[in-house]
Amino acid sequence: AGDEVLGTDHEYGACDRTWEILTARQGARYVRAPIGAPVTTHADLVEAVWACVTERTRMLFVSHITSSTGLIFPVAELCARARAAGILTLVDGAHAPGQVALDVASIGADFYTGNCHKWLCAPKGAAFLHARPEVQDMVEPLIISWGRRPWRPGPNRFVDDLEFTGTHDIAAYLSVPAAIDFQVVHRWAEVRVRCHEMLRRARARLLALPGIRAIHPDDPCWYAQMEAVEIPAALGDPRELADRVFADHAVEVPMYDWNGRSYLRLAIQ
Repeated sequence: AGDEVLGTDHEYGACDRTWEILTARQGARYVRAPIGAPVTTHADLVEAVWACVTERTRMLFVSHITSSTGLIFPVAELCARARAAGILTLVDGAHAPGQVALDVASIGADFYTGNCHKWLCAPKGAAFLHARPEVQDMVEPLIISWGRRPWRPGPNRFVDDLEFTGTHDIAAYLSVPAAIDFQVVHRWAEVRVRCHEMLRRARARLLALPGIRAIHPDDPCWYAQMEAVEIPAALGDPRELADRVFADHAVEVPMYDWNGRSYLRLAIQ
C-alpha cells in the first residue's frame, strides 16, 4: 500500500488496465509519466520519465517499442538509472524481437517480455519472459508447476516453476528456433534496413501533405519499421477515415485517437 508503479502515457492499453487493477487491489498507484508527442531526444525522454519518480516508486514499466506511436524508447538508459536508484524494471518488448537487433542482457531490465508472433514471424502464442538471475525468485506462476520441488529445490527454480503449469499446446514455442533460422537464412538484418528505408520514404511523402505532422525527428534511433504521424482533426473521426480508406482503396491501416489527437500508423514488414 502506498507504493507506485511508474509507466508512461505511451504504454499499451491492456497493460495500463492491468497495472491499474493490480495496484488498486494493493492500495498502490499506477502513475503515467506524460511524455506526449512530439519527442526530441532520448535524453529529454529519460528526464521526462525521471521527473515522475518519487520515494514511493518501486517499479518502472516501459515499452521498448511503443504500440500506439511506434517509438523506440531508450530502455537501456532507463534501466540503468532505475537500477542505480534501487527501482525494479519491467520492459514490454512486444514489438521488439525481429524488428530491432535485440540483446536482452545489454538492456539490463530486471524483467523483459517479448512476443515472437509479430516481427519474428513465429505463430501466435509464442512469447518469452526473461528475468535476471537476481530477481527470478520473485516470479511465482498462478498455477503450481509439476516441475516445482518444494522438498528438493532444483538448481534453477525459475525454470522448475514455469516449465509445466498445465496442459498447453507447445507447438508455437517449438517453432521459434525455425523462425529465427528463417530470418538468418534470409539475411533479416538487411531486410530490416530495407523496410526502414521504405518507411522513411513513406513518412516523407505523408509529411509533405497538408496538416500531417511528425512526432519525432527523422533519426533511426526513434523508429524502425513502425511510424505514427499526427493527422489533422479536419479529416474527421479517424476510425471512420480508416473505414473509407479500406472501402475506397482496399488499404488497411490503423487510424485512432491518442492523447486527444488523431494518428495514422504505418508498419512495413
